[in-house]
Amino acid sequence: MTATEAAGTGRGRAQDLRGFLAALRSAHAGEVLTVEEEVEGEALAALVAELASRGRDEVLLCPRVKGAGATVVTNVFASRRRIARLLGTGPAGLHGAYHEAAARAVEPRVVPDGPVLQAVREGAAVDLTDPAQLPVLRHFASDRAPYITGGVVAVEAPPYAPGRAGNLSFHRALVHSRTELATSLHSRGHLWQLLRMAEERGERLPVAMVIGAHPLFLLAASARVGPGTDERDIAGGLFGAPLDVVRTPRYGIRVPAGAEIVLEGAIDPGRHADEGPFGEFSGYSSHRSTRNVLTVETVLRRRDALLLDVTGGNSADHLNLARVPRESEMAHKLRERFPEVTALHYPASGTHFHAYVALRPGRPGQARQVMLGLLGWDPYLKTVVAVDDDVDVTRDAEVLWALATHLQPDRDVFVVDGLPGSPLDPSSSPEGTTSRMALDATRSPGFDGERIRIAPEHLAAARRLLDIRTRLPGAGARPDGAGRRTGLPGRPGDDDTEGPGGAGPSGGTAGRACGGTPCG
Repeated sequence: MTATEAAGTGRGRAQDLRGFLAALRSAHAGEVLTVEEEVEGEALAALVAELASRGRDEVLLCPRVKGAGATVVTNVFASRRRIARLLGTGPAGLHGAYHEAAARAVEPRVVPDGPVLQAVREGAAVDLTDPAQLPVLRHFASDRAPYITGGVVAVEAPPYAPGRAGNLSFHRALVHSRTELATSLHSRGHLWQLLRMAEERGERLPVAMVIGAHPLFLLAASARVGPGTDERDIAGGLFGAPLDVVRTPRYGIRVPAGAEIVLEGAIDPGRHADEGPFGEFSGYSSHRSTRNVLTVETVLRRRDALLLDVTGGNSADHLNLARVPRESEMAHKLRERFPEVTALHYPASGTHFHAYVALRPGRPGQARQVMLGLLGWDPYLKTVVAVDDDVDVTRDAEVLWALATHLQPDRDVFVVDGLPGSPLDPSSSPEGTTSRMALDATRSPGFDGERIRIAPEHLAAARRLLDIRTRLPGAGARPDGAGRRTGLPGRPGDDDTEGPGGAGPSGGTAGRACGGTPCG
């Protein structure tokens, strides 16, 4: 890995969005697509969707988004390859690299100053309706209003909550007034619990919303950890060095010194405002909301702040940001308990509700035990499919083939009812409960069948023939990154283990002995 690439991994000095972009453009220029034309916010979401339909996943840099008042950066998390590179590995090593780095958590380092303090507005000078202070975008025609999609809410552990640490968490938000955001704490996570504690004391809860930071900071904010662990410590583990933070001027909340924008204020448990619908990860617009109000008292920002936007809905940008930490946690737990497990994958086609797990043949009932573990550990999961270790779990088509040829519904399916699920699942009950299903698509004892295969030498020859032809002028393929700049369509899944719909670059049954993303 070059020094430039190391700066992009977080193991160098760069801990801000600009350092990430500079390293990416230096080492992988074809992964950044600059849109010079003036575009609407909804046009950006459409552009992300169109890129995905062509098997492309560039980071979009858009200096002229109508009404935004800032250069917009989006689609950062669309590529698992790019995420893996931040941790110094490839897609196959992503789970293990994330878990190992997060386990090296280190407390942040408080510094006296940072770029986020270049422009500070307080009190009457705060105006969230001014794009020069707060740029926001509308993503979908069904959204209630323009939304903050990449906002990370930071909170410190209050003195009346012994044993608890501070917290980072993602929460969508829209501008409700000059000084207020309407937001949803739909995760019912640690921030929600701290707000309930503040309510019992008749107090507001001081918070700070970070909008725009290094991608590793956002990945840390997605980590699922106990109330005694602060995600800012996890960020230090991912960076390989303490996260540099400054304290906000009013409440002393620790935020990244290199952040683009920070909104400091407090959530009043007794105040509510309508919020939603908003295009959620399910692919549906969600009206479900806790309708909380965040009163902003201070705006901190760089003078030329960038807007880091996360494309909403069931985009890869949105899904990968949440599922990479979740997959990594689940993969580690499975490997600890079940050494037969060889791969785990949450397919994009299942948003956050499906998982595929591959395992080596073991004793009867082992696949069921593995699936029960997953369904019990991850409250978002509704369906788990277990397959043999020669099935590539990153390819929906291979998993569906295993279901079609190995599974007998009367023997290999079980359902558990009445469990708590995601409140953003449009099919869940009004109380948020759901049922969960496990499908054992492994080969049963005594299975009578031999999987067809193509000899590796013939597969290699076929690939050489196609590679030669796709390099010819006018063939429609691109040299490294070139098509990404000129608009030529790329090949689905290029240079990644996962293309559109969870499909990888390898095809069918050809020569695959053990597919998927290894858990370790």
